[in-house]
Amino acid sequence: MNGCVRKGSLMHVNLYTRSPRTARIFIVLILLLIACLYLGGRTAQYVSGFSSLVLTTYQHLATQSDDSVLTFHNDTLRTGQNLNETLLNTGNVNPQHFGKRVSYPVDGQVYTQPLFVHDVVIQGHHDHVVYVATENDSVYAFDADQVHVVAPLWKTSFLHLPDVTAVPASDVFGKYPNHDIQPSVGITSTPVIDLTTNTMYVVAMTKEHGNQYVQRLHALDITTGEDKPGSPVIIVAQVNGKGYDKSKGTPSIVTFNTREANQRPALLFVNGVIYIAWGSFGDTDPYHGWVLGYTYNGTAFRQVSVYNATPDGQEGGIWMSGAGPAADAQGNVYLTTSNGTFDLTQPGQRDAGDSFVKLSTQDGLVQSDYFTPFNQGCLDGRDEDLGSGGVLLLPEQSQTAHPRVLVGVGKEGRIYVIDRDQMGQFQSYPGTLQCNSNAETRTDIDQILQELPSNSTGGFFGIPSYWVGTATSGQLVYIGEAGDHLKSFQLNGDTLSSSATAQTPETFGFPGVTPSISSNKSIPGTGIVWVISPASCGGPGCAPGGPGVLRAYDATNIKVELYNSEQNFTRDRLDSYVKFSVPTIANGKVFVGTQTSLNIYGLLTS
Repeated sequence: MNGCVRKGSLMHVNLYTRSPRTARIFIVLILLLIACLYLGGRTAQYVSGFSSLVLTTYQHLATQSDDSVLTFHNDTLRTGQNLNETLLNTGNVNPQHFGKRVSYPVDGQVYTQPLFVHDVVIQGHHDHVVYVATENDSVYAFDADQVHVVAPLWKTSFLHLPDVTAVPASDVFGKYPNHDIQPSVGITSTPVIDLTTNTMYVVAMTKEHGNQYVQRLHALDITTGEDKPGSPVIIVAQVNGKGYDKSKGTPSIVTFNTREANQRPALLFVNGVIYIAWGSFGDTDPYHGWVLGYTYNGTAFRQVSVYNATPDGQEGGIWMSGAGPAADAQGNVYLTTSNGTFDLTQPGQRDAGDSFVKLSTQDGLVQSDYFTPFNQGCLDGRDEDLGSGGVLLLPEQSQTAHPRVLVGVGKEGRIYVIDRDQMGQFQSYPGTLQCNSNAETRTDIDQILQELPSNSTGGFFGIPSYWVGTATSGQLVYIGEAGDHLKSFQLNGDTLSSSATAQTPETFGFPGVTPSISSNKSIPGTGIVWVISPASCGGPGCAPGGPGVLRAYDATNIKVELYNSEQNFTRDRLDSYVKFSVPTIANGKVFVGTQTSLNIYGLLTS
C-alpha cells in the first residue's frame, strides 16, 4: 500500500501506524532522535525535549478521528456525513487535481454501498481496505490506496457450482420482466462491519440443487474473508398471523418466504444485534415486510427478534430504495413500510402498510409508535408507497421543544418532519377524502411537526442526508428526488426551512440521487456533497442506461458544482450505473460501485 511500511522492509515497525501521514511523522521523529544522539553533552537536554515531542505527537495521533465507514450512510442515524475528511476540500476537488485513480473489475452488479476500514492487517501487511459485495454472491477486499489494478486482498464467493448458484433474476422478478438487477440476485443489501471483532455481517441469496432458494447470514473475518465459527446461518422465521398466505390450522402461521423476500435494505448493527429487513421482488405476491434480529457470540448465531409489518394482512414490504433501518441512542429502530394493509386504528389490529414505524428493542422487536399519512388509502391505490424512502434521524437538537426528530419522504414527494417521541399516528380526513382532489394536498391534517406540500421536490427513491454545516450555513438537510434538482433545506430547531435554501443547476431523472457529505468537522471550505446519477433515464420505472456520473458540490451552496466525472470523461467516466447508488467518502477517496467495477477517485498527485 502506498505510504505504508510493510514487513520485511528497512523501516518496518510494530507501532500504531494508522495512516501514511502517521508513518511519515514517525520517520521525522526517528530523524530527530538521531540528531539528538550526535549532540554530545547536551544529549539529555535534547532527548528530554524529544520525549516531550514524542508524547505530544502520540497524543495527537491517538485522538485522531478514524473515518472508517462501517455501515450504510456512515452511521446508525443514516446521516450520510463523514466529518473526518481532512484531505478533500472545495479547493482541490476539481478536474485538474481530482479524478479516477483506479477501477477494479468485479464479477457482478454492485448494489451495495462500499465500506471502508483503516489499517487492516491482511497477510501481515497494514492496508486501508475497501469492501464491496456483488449480485454474483461475492465479497471483495481491495487495497484502497492503489493507482493500478492489482489482485484483491481477498475474495470470497458463496457459490459452489454447479449445485449452488446465484438466483437467476427471472426466477424472482416474474411480475416485472424488465427489472434492473441482472442477470442474477445474490448480495443486494449493504453489509455492516463490527470493528470490535473484525466481523462483517452480510446476507447472501442462492439457488441450490435445482429449485431450492436459500438466504444465509454470514459472519466474515474482515482480514481473511473466511466465515467465522458457526457461520453462516440459514434464515427462517414465522409469526402467528392471519395474513393472506397463512397456514391452515389454529393458530394460523405466516412463514418467511425465502423466494419472495427481497433483502433490499442495508443491514443495521446496534447494541450487539444484527437487524435485517425485507421487501419484495417487484411486488410479486405473496410477501410481507419482515425484520429479523440476530446475535453472534463468535461461535453461533441466535435469532432474538422477529417483526412482520402485516401479519394479518398483505404486503407492506420494507425496501426503502436500499437504505437501512435507522437506530437512535436508546436502541429504537425506525423504518418505513410500503403499500399494504393498514388497520392500526382498529382495536386489536396490527397491520402497518405505508407507515413510519418505531420499534422498541427492549424485548424483541415491538412496535411502540408510528405515523401514517391521512391519505394512505390514496397512496396505496396509486402505488405511491411511503416506503420508497428511508428514514433520516437528525442528531438530537438543543433549545427546542422537540429535540428528537426524523425526516422522511415517499414516492408522493411530500416531506415529513416527525417528533420521534410522539410520531402522530393516523388522523382521519374530516369527511370523505376524494383521491387526486385538492383536499389531498392539505398539510394540516397529519399531527406531525411539519409537512411540506406534495411534489415539493418530486418523487423520492432514496434517503435524505444531513450535514452539521458551518457557523455561517447552519445545519442542512439535502433531498434529491426524481425529476427535480438536488435541494438543501436549513434546519431551524425542529423544522426545516419552508423552501429550499439552494439547489443544484442540474435536474436528476429517475431515480434521483442520495447524497453523501464529507467535511473536516465544521471548517469552512471543507464541506462537499457527493452524488451519483445515471447519464440517462426517462422517467419512473425506466432502466437507467449509459454511464454513471459522479458529481461534487459545495455543501454550503450546492448551486456551485465543483466536479463531475464527465468533465474529463476519458480519464474519469464511470462505465455504468446501478440504481440507488450511494458514494462512500473516506481518507481522501471516493468509492463508487457500478455494474462491473469498483471505482476509486481521489487526488491525482497523492
